[in-house]
Amino acid sequence: MIELINIHKSFRGQVILDGVNLNIPSGKITVLLGRSGGGKSVTLKHIIGLLKPDEGRVIVDGQDITDLGDSEINQVRKRFGILFQDGALFDSMDVYGNIAFPLREHTRLSEAEIAERVGHALDAVGLANVEHKLPSELSGGMRKRVGLARAVVNNPDIILYDEPTSGLDPLMTDSINQLIVNTQKKLKLTNFIISHDVDAALRIAHKVAVLYEGKILVEGTPDEIRFSGHPYVQAFVNKRQGEFEVE
Repeated sequence: MIELINIHKSFRGQVILDGVNLNIPSGKITVLLGRSGGGKSVTLKHIIGLLKPDEGRVIVDGQDITDLGDSEINQVRKRFGILFQDGALFDSMDVYGNIAFPLREHTRLSEAEIAERVGHALDAVGLANVEHKLPSELSGGMRKRVGLARAVVNNPDIILYDEPTSGLDPLMTDSINQLIVNTQKKLKLTNFIISHDVDAALRIAHKVAVLYEGKILVEGTPDEIRFSGHPYVQAFVNKRQGEFEVE
């Protein structure tokens, strides 16, 4: 579904991505693992065209989006849903308004049709009777669920997750991870997750890639990552990153 080809990106002389190559398969869950500040968010922003690479190409479902203009890239972005790290809900809108927002902005659906879509989206994330609550009245986990409902309400092909379990307790982390799996199975979407949560990645992903120093060190199934012979990957998987530096 998505292919990153030799992506290079620097900011003010600091290299962030140094030749990233990655294939994200259709209809699967792919997790990009890496430490904080290691370039995961920059990678995600290239996928949706918020950043353009200094060198390299970004291909989405066979279409090269690297040099598209604003109007063309906006059409491509309609194929994406995004769950931001903090949910990114509008504080002044209730749950219904937050989920309905992209439909009102980007479609000509009637209010009755919007109401039906919002209901289906809430059902998909396992929420009921919260339509009139404000974000401030919700727990962190519920805000993530509402954010995911908003991400899927416009029937995208691809969902991007920015650290979906960041800041959550272990029980809620497990709940969100199960929600990601259930949503993928139910809707058959392509999922791309950036995370530093090794345990979750190895449990829920079909494919895992490890980013370090601007490069993809290894990629493969969870078992292939778990038993990788690369010393940094082993250190990362076993949560001993501080003990290893790439020479």
